[in-house]
Amino acid sequence: MSTPTQAPPPAEPHAGDMLWSDPEDEPPKDLQDMQNTLRRLGVVLALVMVVLMIVLGVR
Repeated sequence: MSTPTQAPPPAEPHAGDMLWSDPEDEPPKDLQDMQNTLRRLGVVLALVMVVLMIVLGVR
């Protein structure tokens, strides 16, 4: 008794998979604004931490 050692063949693409007609995968405008705000806040926080480490290291 032998067992198959090869992977099964790839599935055939469906006729209903029309990628060009899929809706855009973008978040709403208010969510984009919130992401941009959080991104800016993260950069500011990182800069504050670096400056704080430099100030504390000088003492």
